[in-house]
Amino acid sequence: MRVGFYQFAPKPRALEENLNRIFARLKGVNADLIVLPELCLSGYLFASREELARYALKLPDAPVCSRLANFCAEKNFSLVLGAAEKAGASIFNSALLFTPNGSIHVYRKVHLFNDEKDIFDPGDLPFPVFRVDTVTVGMLVCFDYFFPESARSLVLRGAQIVCHPANLVLNYAQSMTITRAQENRVFWILANRTGTEALGSRVMNFTGQSQIISPEGTVLARASAEDEKLEIVDINPALALNKTVTPRNDLIADRRPGLYFSGAG
Repeated sequence: MRVGFYQFAPKPRALEENLNRIFARLKGVNADLIVLPELCLSGYLFASREELARYALKLPDAPVCSRLANFCAEKNFSLVLGAAEKAGASIFNSALLFTPNGSIHVYRKVHLFNDEKDIFDPGDLPFPVFRVDTVTVGMLVCFDYFFPESARSLVLRGAQIVCHPANLVLNYAQSMTITRAQENRVFWILANRTGTEALGSRVMNFTGQSQIISPEGTVLARASAEDEKLEIVDINPALALNKTVTPRNDLIADRRPGLYFSGAG
């Protein structure tokens, strides 16, 4: 299976320009699954929830969704990207999965980071998994990586690949995703953005270094902190089905969930 990421710096509040940039860069790609950054159609910073709402997509009716679905059908690959999603009165920071058969799947960011709490609603979908051809994939968005229960929930539902659109700013985030991949024996595709975004006195410096990690924690591909980068690698997703650590230890079979939260809040 050929999987990859496209790391770049989206232009704030420029949906059409960002979409055309994605189409142009991925036009000639030979891949099965590609992951793009969090909020890569709109940029990250917004002055208010009202401003954010102007850039939020209503699924599956938004014209952008049709264009992305048609693009994936034409290129015969699946695409994961981060976008603001409007559902009723709620606005979610979501990851969207577009497949070649025209289906659109969604995961809504559960763990909101810092000022996101002022404009987004927390996700209400309990870590769903989806099929890309014969492979089971799950999605997380940025700060979700900080909570080990997030990745473990996906793996317990059978995820072989975790797709992780992100706008990372903490300098230890990339190393933590290696741990998440290793402790769950799962492939991890981190698509982070680059550059700086400012709005008034607020300034965000994004750390790039998108990467693809094997179930053993090996870095199969990594981008720099600053440069735009499209990276594609070949993987065998079946390797993520093997949860063996030693001949007598299995990451899933050895769990003792009845003890983990005993007496905890």
